[in-house]
Amino acid sequence: MESSSATSHGSSRREATRQKLYEAAVTLIAEQGFSATTVDEIAERAGVAKGTVYYNFASKSVLFEELLRHGVGLLTASLREAAERTAREGRGRVDALDAMIRAGLVFIDRYPAFTQLYVAELWRTNRAWQSTLLVVRQEAVAVVEGVLRDGVASGEFSDEIDVPLTAAALVGMVLVAALDWKSFQPERSLDDVHAALSRLLQGRVSGRS
Repeated sequence: MESSSATSHGSSRREATRQKLYEAAVTLIAEQGFSATTVDEIAERAGVAKGTVYYNFASKSVLFEELLRHGVGLLTASLREAAERTAREGRGRVDALDAMIRAGLVFIDRYPAFTQLYVAELWRTNRAWQSTLLVVRQEAVAVVEGVLRDGVASGEFSDEIDVPLTAAALVGMVLVAALDWKSFQPERSLDDVHAALSRLLQGRVSGRS
């Protein structure tokens, strides 16, 4: 029993350390770029010894790859939880998509530096972690695809919609709109931004009720 408790405590401590390293890395890389950021700087920002970085991650590239997995994993979980909560409440798929838009905005509001890095890396090529990035991106998009496919099957959505492209467009809309919000319109509230995207989603941009 004591051994199990000690193992659990050790695991929790390691996870807390990795979280500090993620936060330090994402902040530094957002500020000065991946190439310019050193392991020494990440360790100093996280308040740990340089050896601690290498104990948890084989290299700076591995740390960044795991950072991408971790961040997009959190986003995917947020989207899935929003969709599942809406389903439990007996609401339709448009409401599910709307809830997912809000969940995405909440995530970006909480992790703006990560979101900026993620979007930037989507456009880069020849990175060691490019294949990993494509996989985790698809995991997030697939959650939206599932709601769209269910909506087509139930007759809520037209069977003529291109599900993969529409799902990618919705995710992209939230990412780009949120980054624009954070960078150029920070005076807007999250509720305000969500309301605008919600109207766009439901085809009421012209002000129809």
